[in-house]
This record gives sequence, structure tokens and C-alpha cells, in this order.
Amino acid sequence: MTTSEFRKLDESKIVESLTALRDRIENQFPDSGLGRVADELIAVAGEVAECAEYLSETNWPIRVFAGLLIAGMILVLYLAGPRVELPEGAHKFSDIQSIAAVFNIAAVSGVAVLFLLRLETNLKRRRAHGVLHELRSLAHVVDMHQLAKDPAGRRLPEPEITESAKGAMSPPSLGRYLDYCTDLLSLTGKLSALLVQGFKDAVVLSEVNEIEALTSALSGRIWQKI
Repeated sequence: MTTSEFRKLDESKIVESLTALRDRIENQFPDSGLGRVADELIAVAGEVAECAEYLSETNWPIRVFAGLLIAGMILVLYLAGPRVELPEGAHKFSDIQSIAAVFNIAAVSGVAVLFLLRLETNLKRRRAHGVLHELRSLAHVVDMHQLAKDPAGRRLPEPEITESAKGAMSPPSLGRYLDYCTDLLSLTGKLSALLVQGFKDAVVLSEVNEIEALTSALSGRIWQKI
């Protein structure tokens, strides 16, 4: 392996880690809700990989479309725009209405051009936002699965909180369950980081940082239990 391969995340390796973690969860806790959450995270990982590839590639159809619209707009403005005539030997413009119309058209055209120039970025942001929303939701779902899993006696006098639908967990099993939760949260953060690996955008980066901060905070609360 080259050194550069250690400087970026590999979605296939993340999926392998998720699959191995799902298998460990199923072996230790058969038919558990946490195992199904791991399955959902694996499914979302495929969507993340597709989205990351989309974000990193240049969308030439959109760029060509925007370029043609801008060129067409400039041509139409040139052919249909009002003519401004300057008076000879005068100290002010003779056609104030034409000048105002030119400035109004220039302002509207500037906004339209700016929108077209940012069209590709806005479409990519929307795609990334949808995927990041799913990862954020899954992080909260993982947190819901660990809420009632407390070490015995931590919330006295309610020792039954360590009970699950399939019976009480032993301390080693409870520790492994909570550990699996932190692993799922960590991999959720890694999946979100894939989106900004090839797409340098401040808005998407801010959302990714929020998810990483969320997963780190949730993991910290779990580690307090462990």
C-alpha cells in the first residue's frame, strides 16, 4: 500500500467494519434491535458511497446548461436592452429612465447569473443534506437502544432497568452491548466524513462536523456507563 492510501477514508473498509460489527452483534445478541440498526447503517453506507462519488465528480451537464443560459441571457440583453444616449455639451444624462432600466436589468441579471453559477453546488448540497439527515437519525436511534442499558445499581432503586425483553444482561454482556453502540456511533461519524473528502464545501463540512460532534458526545455518555 502507498502512503497516500492512509490519508483518506475508504468506504469499502468502512462497510467491511460495519459488516463485521453487525455479525458480532448478531452472534452475541441474536435478533436484537441493535443488529437491525447495524443492517440499516450498512444500507445507508451504500447511499453515502454513491453520494460521495456524486459530490466529487464534476457535473458537466449542469455546467453546460448554466453556461448556455448565461450566454443566451447576455445575448438577449445586448439585443433587446435600452439604448442610453448621452447629450453633447450637457452636464447631465438626457434619458434618466433608460439609465434606471439598465441598472435594474443589470441587477436582475447579476442575481440570475450568480444563481446559475452556484446551481451545481446547491444541487450537491441538497443531495448531501439528505444523506447526512439519515446518518443523524441513525445516531439517535443507536442512542435510544442504549438508554435503558445501565449497569446494575446505577439508578437505584430501579435495578430492573437492566432487564431487556429477553431477560437481564450479565455485566460482561452489558459491557459488550454498550461497546457495540459506541462502535456504531463511531462508524456513523466516519461515514459522514466521506462526503467532504472529495467535496470542499463549507456548508456540508459544517453539517459533517455537527454529526461527528453528536456521535462523539453520545459515545462519551456511553463510556461513562462502561
